[in-house]
Amino acid sequence: MTDLLSHSVTFEPLVPLWLLAALAVLALVLCVVGLLRASPSGALLRFGAALVILTWLAGPQRLHENSHPLPQTALLLVDHSGSMSLGQRNAIARQAADILAHAQAPGLEFRTVNVRENGHDGTRLFEALDQAAADIPPARFAGAVMLTDGQNLDTPETIPDRLRPAGNGSHHTTLPLHVLLSAKGEETDRRLEVLEAPPYAIAGQDAHLRVRVQDAGPGTHDGTPATLSVRVNGEAARTVPVQTGTPQDITVHVAHPGQLLVSLAVSPLEGEVSTINNQTVVTITGIRDRLRVLLVSGTPNQGERVWRRLLKADPAVDLIHFTILRPPEKDDGTPLSDLALIAFPVRELFQEKIRQFDLIILDGFENRHILPRLYLENIADFVRQGGGLLLTAGPEFVGPGSLQDTPVGDVLPAHVPFENSIITQRFRPTLTATGRRHPVTAALPGAPQGLPAPSANGAPPPGDTDGATEGTGSWGPWYRALRPDRTHGEVLMNGPDGAPLLLLDHVDRGRVALLLSDQIWLWSRGEGGGGPQAELLRRISHWLMKEPELEEEQLAASLSDGVLSITRHSVSNDPANTVSVTAPSGATQTVTLHPDAQDPGTFRATLPAMENGIWQISDGTHTTYAAPVQADPAEFATLRATASKLDSITRQTGGGVFWLGDSPDTLHVPSARVASSSDLHGADWLAFPARGAHTVTGRTAAPLLPTWVYLLLALPLILSAWWREGRRPR
Repeated sequence: MTDLLSHSVTFEPLVPLWLLAALAVLALVLCVVGLLRASPSGALLRFGAALVILTWLAGPQRLHENSHPLPQTALLLVDHSGSMSLGQRNAIARQAADILAHAQAPGLEFRTVNVRENGHDGTRLFEALDQAAADIPPARFAGAVMLTDGQNLDTPETIPDRLRPAGNGSHHTTLPLHVLLSAKGEETDRRLEVLEAPPYAIAGQDAHLRVRVQDAGPGTHDGTPATLSVRVNGEAARTVPVQTGTPQDITVHVAHPGQLLVSLAVSPLEGEVSTINNQTVVTITGIRDRLRVLLVSGTPNQGERVWRRLLKADPAVDLIHFTILRPPEKDDGTPLSDLALIAFPVRELFQEKIRQFDLIILDGFENRHILPRLYLENIADFVRQGGGLLLTAGPEFVGPGSLQDTPVGDVLPAHVPFENSIITQRFRPTLTATGRRHPVTAALPGAPQGLPAPSANGAPPPGDTDGATEGTGSWGPWYRALRPDRTHGEVLMNGPDGAPLLLLDHVDRGRVALLLSDQIWLWSRGEGGGGPQAELLRRISHWLMKEPELEEEQLAASLSDGVLSITRHSVSNDPANTVSVTAPSGATQTVTLHPDAQDPGTFRATLPAMENGIWQISDGTHTTYAAPVQADPAEFATLRATASKLDSITRQTGGGVFWLGDSPDTLHVPSARVASSSDLHGADWLAFPARGAHTVTGRTAAPLLPTWVYLLLALPLILSAWWREGRRPR
């Protein structure tokens, strides 16, 4: 670039500034006095001469500066967001950016900035412009060029501050923003919007969704008929007629607790840019309505308060609790009106309303003719038809009123003999091999670590007499338990001498849990360090009520970033290690699962899954579903290339909008230049205003006027004043 020469005036006083100021004040005072007392014209002439002399004393200098012009910098913001992955948009933007960056534009250079979405807020080009422009000296910043598809979510209504530079040396009040779009013109697109979708719904009831189909682009309008396809998990799809622009209500039946995937897809629009946003998957979690639990306690005991506190703390549980304080054989003739007790509503609970409960808990319950045989049969039938039953057993379990000798005993997972079955000694509960894998007891807080694993049938490891070793993270001790003579179902915890302590069992459609000790309450008191009493009882209760996360046989899957992850959890010694995977297109493949060394009983596998829609995974018994999770829904809401979102702000800055074309082979990239006029764009060119940025390479100074010039100016004024004064009449 050619060096520039500029001139300016500066001062180098010949006397100190204070003296110069004093002389100026004195000259002014003398002038005023002369105007008042002497000849006004003579006073003015003398004051003029004083000004000339003061100017000479101020030492005016002519400053010569040699400067070198600096190139100005324009930002080249290249959009690499998700929507730019459609078609050849990325390739078009990259090639256009390369052409501009290497263009030979005198006095102009480009700085390229690659912009990607942040994962949840869509494309934000102006945020990137603000951050990148902060690193450019304001005097050299010339403006910006955006290479994008036009889908930007942070476009301001007014010109941003970065494009309103302070001290702009050019005649332009703003810096230009030019937009280069990676398409040949405005495109059309159809999208499916989910307006309302409940994250949770009551199992057994209907969930209601509201959706809307929107068309955008040239030639589109509301009221166009379309077809919406609705598919729930692996069910057959059903079609619903819709009209664009009009909200549509969709009803989905939530058949069971757990995850429900609802796939929604709308028929494509002819000529639209992409069908990616024509479909979506809504996840609804089915939950149970308020669970009804019946707790019947026998003789008041320490564990009764534990049960009440646990169940009352759960907002999803409606608890009905009865304690048997006065069995029938204790009738002493006291009139009922004098008793502060209510009669046990046997018929109402165990005949009329027993089907309304989800779980029955019998805590230390000793029958002793309280429940007739018919009602005991109702409890057994309640279990077989899908209900849950939990018993905590103490000495009363081997007494005359034992429930194991009633129809209830037919559904219990253990039998305890009457003779020599009560063990009273100090012991620590431990997990069996099955218990270490079962979701009810796996990873319970404080479980013993590093101990030999018990056998699946509950036998203790050799030499383990106390069930745990002090100092190994073991639980606190209990002091009483029952020893069964036969069991079935799953043994999750051992008691003293390896005797089964906690047993779970499936009975037809229902479930039963039996705890062969009445001393779990000791954990809540912190005995010997305590234990996870509340968590264990919570898990047992929710397993009995068929909580999906606590099932012993589980098959789960998730899909993220194009990878399908499959997890199979089992307590079986020989679980199935293959699953069948069905893609949304219907293609099926068999996948082998591999054991997880860090998680006993868990098997995993991953495979690529690029198709949109619901994937089905089955091991022959259990079936689960997975669908891709859209990481940035805002980015893919609208996919058409358009100038509508950036056109207004571009024109406010004096910039232009250019369409690059739909192929890298047929690009129409405008040339770039520094503006020589107020126009900043044309049909095939874009420009930036000259900012005048430069750096000074040298300075020289010389007196503004020679001394003799000041003398020639002052002397005539002095002589004229003397001549005037000489002619004044005396």
